[in-house]
Amino acid sequence: MEQPAVTMVRISEALEIPEHELLFTASRSGGPGGQNVNKVSTRVTLWFDVANSPSLSAEHKQMVLARLGNRISKEGVLQIVSQQHRTQPANREAAVERFVEMLQAALRRPKTRHKTRMPFGAKQRRLESKRRRSDIKKQRSSRPL
Repeated sequence: MEQPAVTMVRISEALEIPEHELLFTASRSGGPGGQNVNKVSTRVTLWFDVANSPSLSAEHKQMVLARLGNRISKEGVLQIVSQQHRTQPANREAAVERFVEMLQAALRRPKTRHKTRMPFGAKQRRLESKRRRSDIKKQRSSRPL
């Protein structure tokens, strides 16, 4: 018997997360919305256990926990809510898209800063303007006898 194909959520070239690691729950959206707002559960919450995910390396887990710490619970679970669309499948798609964007941003390495030297001419101009300013102030304070 053939096993069903595992759906993967692609984060980057090197990282894919199986969809079975994501937990989705549906609830009723808040706010105005007409007849369906009180009957249909269209808001989708995506739960991803960062701390116990076998797909993420220890380094990736550290980066995600550090950069998305305000969105992750004490248990290490990332929560993303989507309620912008009127249907549950559309909100589920939107939640997955936001999840991918957030993980990509959290796993992006910051560019290293290369030290640069101040140009000699700029340094000379700065010192000269300071000298001029100092002379002006000295002329103000000197009193004739």
